[in-house]
Amino acid sequence: MQAEVNGNIIQLSEAGWLENLDEWSEDLAHEIAKTEQIPDLTGEHWDIINAARSYFVEYGTVAEPRIFSKIMKKKYGDDRSSQKYIYSLFPTGLIKCANKVAGLPRPKGCS
Repeated sequence: MQAEVNGNIIQLSEAGWLENLDEWSEDLAHEIAKTEQIPDLTGEHWDIINAARSYFVEYGTVAEPRIFSKIMKKKYGDDRSSQKYIYSLFPTGLIKCANKVAGLPRPKGCS
């Protein structure tokens, strides 16, 4: 699978995960989001994407949903920390959708 961004071809896995994490960009995030049935990335989407990417940079792994909820609660409060909230923005949740749009590696056990 491939995505075209600004005239460049970016390689994605068959499931849509970024093959080379260094190729991630905000423009690519928009392209991946479209394939995930997210027509527009809002500020709330970007808050989740940026939090997920920050966690990965700091710890070298993607955040588990329970840990991610705690991060969101600390930063944005109860209203924006639940799994229900995350699913409202990313239809298949943090692990399968938000991390993919954020250009993070596919977590073990995730299809």
